[in-house]
Amino acid sequence: MIARVIAPLGLAVLLAAAPQACAQADFSVEAVRRGDAVEVRAHALLDAPVQLVWQVISDYERLPQFVPNLRRSVVIARNGNQLLVEQSGEARFAFFSVPIEVRLEVIEQPPDWIASRAVAGNLRRMSGRYELYPDPARGSVQLRYFGAIEPGFELPPIVGVAALRSSVEQQFEAMVQEILRRAAERLPAR
Repeated sequence: MIARVIAPLGLAVLLAAAPQACAQADFSVEAVRRGDAVEVRAHALLDAPVQLVWQVISDYERLPQFVPNLRRSVVIARNGNQLLVEQSGEARFAFFSVPIEVRLEVIEQPPDWIASRAVAGNLRRMSGRYELYPDPARGSVQLRYFGAIEPGFELPPIVGVAALRSSVEQQFEAMVQEILRRAAERLPAR
């Protein structure tokens, strides 16, 4: 997150919208390279209550259960709305993978936003922010993510950036899919 922050972590090579998420939500992810960093903007319009969206994006310790290539996510300290979260995983593209180890400082402002930034690990810079914009009349939430990731290690020019981009897209899509899955579970049986 991506803490989803994920940032959350990474996006796809040609940055095509993820087909599964598009079928069920207004969904887009864009990534651009700026120097050695990859900047990400993503959004999804979700038919889900804001409390459910918040529950998923702040479910740090369960993230590895539904976010691809995230092996570990542990809250190591919490002080009010400030947390330290350690995450490990990898950014992958085709046969190429890059290990990611990061300690994130996370600030929560429920149910409006979550911001994070790397304070340790093998990334030179990583920051992310999830913002929630509920529409109570429609029962939907606009989920937006803005982030930047700059590795603290050498990346092969084309494949390395593609791996970061692919990972971000997959992780954001996984968050959206988990929100939609949990929302569907709440619907009355027909």
